[in-house]
Amino acid sequence: MIVVGVDGSRAGLEAVGWAAREAALRKLPLMVVHAMPAWAHDSGPNDRYAGVAQWMRDGAATVLAAAAERAEQEAPGLAVERRAVPGDARAALLELSKDADLLVMGSHGMGGFRGLLLGSVAFGVTGHAACDVVIIREPSAATPPRGEVVVGVDGTEASQRVLAYAFEHADRHGLELRAVHAWNRLDLDGVLASASEEDDELRLLKEAVAGYRDLHPDVRVLWEVVHDHPAHALKNASEGADLLVVGTHGQGALSGLILGSVSQAMLHYAKCPLAVVRNVPETR
Repeated sequence: MIVVGVDGSRAGLEAVGWAAREAALRKLPLMVVHAMPAWAHDSGPNDRYAGVAQWMRDGAATVLAAAAERAEQEAPGLAVERRAVPGDARAALLELSKDADLLVMGSHGMGGFRGLLLGSVAFGVTGHAACDVVIIREPSAATPPRGEVVVGVDGTEASQRVLAYAFEHADRHGLELRAVHAWNRLDLDGVLASASEEDDELRLLKEAVAGYRDLHPDVRVLWEVVHDHPAHALKNASEGADLLVVGTHGQGALSGLILGSVSQAMLHYAKCPLAVVRNVPETR
């Protein structure tokens, strides 16, 4: 099941469209979720503010109906469940993520999900969800997608699920994959390591990716080794990409890439949809 949070905003509907297409390709059902105040959700006809509560429930139904309509437009015949949930949007999404294959959210919004992708709330959902998370930004007319998935590679064991997700997505959608390895180590004298080491870094990158190329021979791989901070390198690489893939923690040459500081930075600065992949295999 793919779960997508909606709030009536344009960003939320873009998230529904993305999630519906992904659900159709994966042959999974879609659940569209809208959070509303618990008192309004549970209010009875004799409560003091029953009229206001009914108005809010009607509004939630309208938001969910618009989301279901968008899903039908993107993936006709897709199984779509509508669910209005009481209380905090973050808590609701985290609970639903326990049984989800993927959680999808828009990059900003209002209503029940206002501020969901800003500050601590975004970090809480993205860093603690029990499944992979995708954050959808509104498409840019100035930079149309170029048919490419971008993934940051550091060669550590922690990045294996990140690479697997990136290759599977590229294969499923018929996209190229750009593997980015950024390094800015200093030598013993505090001087930036020589560019002559780039061959070693490229070898590390290709070794990390080799097994996934064998599993996905139809995916064309582009290599990018850059002398730069990982956050800056991935921000630049995400311009015009169809998806940027990072992980929830990291270590090694690209410390923080795989939610470390780099992943947090990408929540704010990625120029394309962002997938944050759990590095711990699901137990369900």
